[in-house]
Amino acid sequence: MIAIVDYDAGNVKSVEKALQYIGENPVVTRDREELLKADKVIVPGVGAFEDAMGKMNHYGLTEVIREIAAKKTPILGICLGLQLFFQRSEESEHPVEGLSLLPGEVVRFPEKEGFKIPHMGWNSISIQPESRLLRGIPEGSYVYFVHSYYLQADDEDIVAATTEYGVKIHAAVEKDNIFACQFHPEKSSTVGLQILKNFVSL
Repeated sequence: MIAIVDYDAGNVKSVEKALQYIGENPVVTRDREELLKADKVIVPGVGAFEDAMGKMNHYGLTEVIREIAAKKTPILGICLGLQLFFQRSEESEHPVEGLSLLPGEVVRFPEKEGFKIPHMGWNSISIQPESRLLRGIPEGSYVYFVHSYYLQADDEDIVAATTEYGVKIHAAVEKDNIFACQFHPEKSSTVGLQILKNFVSL
């Protein structure tokens, strides 16, 4: 069973539909027992880091997700979901702790002439050849991004893909059973669907 974590994230339905399109029957849930018994778990998300962590805490999902990651169930963060996997974000005026599944922080794009914030649209990614999540995805493939903040992972070894938008962006990460992408595979056409298939087949 594939479980999509329901914490009122904006792209839950689009992720669910993409999985159904590739032949899966995901469950959208915030129930602890359902999430813990799932074979794969997806944490979607659009919006603000602090608001998302507030909802995670409100629904009692913070420790559940940490437990899922600790028990080695494959887990995938998408967009804001990727950001939540890390230790902190500078999006709020005061420090907000993330899920801390991986070391690193989320920072705002610097103001640069010619680069609009949010970064919105299709960008090509540079892929690490050993990536499991991006297996079979051609180098330079285009995927769809929407974000004003980007990841700076502490450990370059976990970075599975990068892109450029005025700065170098850690666009996808993976370590053991933890996977995440800043872009939206559910909105990235056939490339994105293949990425979801790769995750499902882990």
